[in-house]
Amino acid sequence: MREFHGLYALWYREIKVFLREKSRILSSIVNPLLWMIAFGFGLGPSVSLNEIDYHKFIFPGILTMTVLFSSIFFGLYIVWDKKLDFFKEVIVAPLSRITLFLGKMLGGCTQVLLQVTFLMIFGIFIGLEYNWHSLLITIIILFFLAMAATSLGLSIGSQMNSFEGFGLIQSFIVMPLFFFSGALYPLENLPNWFFDIVRINPLSYVVDGIRGALFGLNHFLIIIDI
Repeated sequence: MREFHGLYALWYREIKVFLREKSRILSSIVNPLLWMIAFGFGLGPSVSLNEIDYHKFIFPGILTMTVLFSSIFFGLYIVWDKKLDFFKEVIVAPLSRITLFLGKMLGGCTQVLLQVTFLMIFGIFIGLEYNWHSLLITIIILFFLAMAATSLGLSIGSQMNSFEGFGLIQSFIVMPLFFFSGALYPLENLPNWFFDIVRINPLSYVVDGIRGALFGLNHFLIIIDI
């Protein structure tokens, strides 16, 4: 029972911190919307897709990008906890390391899913139609991505002592994962070497799975995506 209360306390703290930081909430919402507007409606008229409008085509990629970016950088915020000495207080708490890790991770996942909820609502206004089946598959896929990305961010952040390394994480992990995932372009007719990179990128299957759930446009088998 003590472990459960400790896990809840850590989760609740992360949610309170997130809701208190209005600028962080605003940026987490505005950034994906800017990507959606700039690429979806800016490039959309010049991109020809037979099955679907381009702004709808990239919507799963924008959802995936939001979860990936927010989850990893939430994990890296543990560096800030170190600066405030909150990390030391957490470490000495009479809780197992697994509970401490899960509390932080679930707090990050909840924050990310709140952002996803807003984007899904925005999707209705640009012509997307959902059903319970597509919503369920999308949420499951994004939740597992959030857990994996938050865990990765926490693992990296626990080894960092300053914010200087954030740029390296973005340049060598986050951005390559996103740009080589097929989030912004169809996978058909890619050069073989390029497709080989996309195929070994785990994020490609996340984007493809969501695109299949929402629009029925799978490049890979849905069971592989999940």
